Amino acid sequence: MDVFVYGTLTEPDRAGEVLDSFVFVGPATLVGLHPVEGLYPTLAPGGETAGRLLRTDAIETLDEYEGVDQGLYVRATVPLDAPDGHPEEAVLYVGDPDRLDADATWPGDGEFRERVGTYLDRADVVVHLDRGAAV
Repeated sequence: MDVFVYGTLTEPDRAGEVLDSFVFVGPATLVGLHPVEGLYPTLAPGGETAGRLLRTDAIETLDEYEGVDQGLYVRATVPLDAPDGHPEEAVLYVGDPDRLDADATWPGDGEFRERVGTYLDRADVVVHLDRGAAV
């Protein structure tokens, strides 16, 4: 599975501490969300975020690292704009700004996971694998 990473996991040493098996596919840009600093990096509606596309089968390991079960981050899937032979979607993690003390506002009502899902369904959020990048 391809995962858009934009924080500590963009660093090969850190990714290697977390994952037994991974490869960086290449540099990528997330359109529709911008980075916000807090206790840990997160994303907020609008703008763009530079990052990397990481390929791994260890999604459960990433969920644990990102604190998905504790509600720290939510895992979401967005379209991936990449050459033929790549998946059509990429996963990304969005941190709850209230839990991370980050200055970000997500529109809507309800739980954070629901607000993220609604925004991603309505906005034109996409990951672009930078052209020329290869596995």
